[in-house]
Amino acid sequence: MSKHGKKYNEKVQDFDKTKPHTVADAVKALRGLSYAKFDETVTLDIRLGVDPRNADQQVRGTVALPNGTGKNVRVAVFAQGEKAREAEEAGADVVGADDLAKRIQEGFLDFDKAIATPDMMRVVGRLGKILGTRGMMPNPKTGTVTMNVKEAISEMKAGRVEYRLDRFAIIHIMVGKMSFTDEALAENINAVMNAIQKAKPSAAKGKYMRSAYVSATMSPGVKLEVAE
Repeated sequence: MSKHGKKYNEKVQDFDKTKPHTVADAVKALRGLSYAKFDETVTLDIRLGVDPRNADQQVRGTVALPNGTGKNVRVAVFAQGEKAREAEEAGADVVGADDLAKRIQEGFLDFDKAIATPDMMRVVGRLGKILGTRGMMPNPKTGTVTMNVKEAISEMKAGRVEYRLDRFAIIHIMVGKMSFTDEALAENINAVMNAIQKAKPSAAKGKYMRSAYVSATMSPGVKLEVAE
């Protein structure tokens, strides 16, 4: 018996999961497979030909989605003095230093992203087990440890997202919502594909992008054409 429901099975019965699509055609196909009564999240999954166990084959960074994520991103900032005031004026949802770290240690996690000024890493370092496991640990490589907190907050709110390999050499990244237009979704997908292509490690051998699929919360993955 299928583990999926009747509506899912009706949608996918004539759909060829093995056929590669251009980004534009994949978005149209995804639209045809959607049946949920809520605004589904659209996710891009890319499997890379790298070994995540090797430090010189890591793929990690950020990309600004041209049309945002469709999600209200709540940002926490570790800063003090003038930089704390700058963060508050820039629209940070919560700002603090040792007091914020204490709240997080006591269970406060009502935010999606964390930013820290470099001097605050002595405080943030204590939160590695809490923030690290949730992918929210500030890191200079992703622009979340910075003195330019105003710009970092602005980019986060506008739709800058992080990507990184999991242990299976796959990147999972949100690229929008089903309520977006086809063009907006396609632009976001292309922006991510281009960013990951540019992030190819020099140590990577053979085919870099092995496969890519775009899917919505309740839909199967639609296979994308990937460059050799």
